[in-house]
This record gives sequence, structure tokens and C-alpha cells, in this order.
Amino acid sequence: MYSILVVDDEAKIRTLIKKYAEFEGHKVYEAVDGMEAVRLCREKEFDLIIMDIMMPELDGFSAVKEIRKVSDSPIIMLSARGEEYDKIHGFEVGVDDYVVKPFSPRELMMRIDAIMKRVKKGEKNEAKHDVYVKDGLVIDFTARKVTVDGVVINLSPKEYELLSYMVINRNIALTREKLISEVWGYDYYGDDRTLDTHIKLLRRNLGEYGKLIVTLRGVGYRFEG
Repeated sequence: MYSILVVDDEAKIRTLIKKYAEFEGHKVYEAVDGMEAVRLCREKEFDLIIMDIMMPELDGFSAVKEIRKVSDSPIIMLSARGEEYDKIHGFEVGVDDYVVKPFSPRELMMRIDAIMKRVKKGEKNEAKHDVYVKDGLVIDFTARKVTVDGVVINLSPKEYELLSYMVINRNIALTREKLISEVWGYDYYGDDRTLDTHIKLLRRNLGEYGKLIVTLRGVGYRFEG
């Protein structure tokens, strides 16, 4: 059972998600806008957050920025806006997945399950202290911390998972299907362009070390290190 915070100014949307989530055995908390969501996240830790974009008081993007200051909980962005720019912006501020309205409640539950499986698996893999070093790039798997030339860089949870998986399997050609299934989960139902977006953001965040992520045309990617 997971504790889930549902943030949406539409009561019918919150009720719909709550109905299916509670049927799956989860505990659901509700917030009517971004301001309330930030306040709740400062008071309590949630296993997962479902966040709408267009809301009064504080929009979803701004709320996620504030929440990321105090919480690394996975966040699914829920919105009627499906443009690529909005998705990229969502991933930049720390969103893990993006669902466009109207949506299937059952699909949303499957996405929640896939994300939480990845979180639990990641926690298990980080039981022992392990550090990767490549010149000025340092990845502390136990602390989930990445530094470039001594400066800590802020990666979204999904960017970190993607980078850590590629580094652990460095110098190996990884197909797009393999990366999506391992990082997003076998039950992932999103657009596979999400992978390309995260690679782009990851390269930008890594600076000069972004070149270590090599594109294999028609195949996928490889981390050379």
C-alpha cells in the first residue's frame, strides 16, 4: 500500500483517482491547488504524488519546484496539455511521468505500480556503498549524488535512474527497448520519445561529460566509461 497525494482543482478528477487508488489498497490524500500540495509535502512524506498543471494559486510546475526542495517522491504530471514543450519542462523540474487528460484510471494505476517497483528496486540496489569516478564525474550510488568537477548537479529522480543504469552497464550497447523497460518498467505505457528527452536533459546537466553518452543510431545508447 502506498500513500498518494492527488493534486487537482477538479473535485471529480480527485474523486475518480481516489476511487481506483483505494480499490488497489492505497491511502489517498487530496490537495485542491499547488499551495496546499506544497504545504502538505512539507508536513508529510508521500510515496507518490499526482500533480495537475493548470490550477489556481500555484500551478503544477511551480509546485513541483517547491516540492523538490523537500521531497524526492516520484511525481506524475496530470494535465490536458500534451505539447512536447510542457513535457520537457515537466521533466526539467523533476517530474517522473506525464499523463494527458482524458486518461484511463486503470492505466494510471499501472503507471503508479511501475514507478514504485523501480523505486523499491533502486533502494535494494543501493544497500551497499558504491561510487563511480570518471575524471571529474563522480556518482555516489548510495547517496544518490552526482558531482561534476566538484559541483553537485541536481538531477530529477528519473534522470538519476537512467544515468545510474547506463553507468552500471557502461560500454554495453543498450537498446531503446531495454532502457525503457529497465528504467521506466515493463508496464510503461508512455511515448518512447520520453527516453530521448531524458537523454537530452542528462547530457546538458553533465556538461562536458555528456559526450560519454553515445547515440547508437537505430539501436539506442551506450555510456562509454
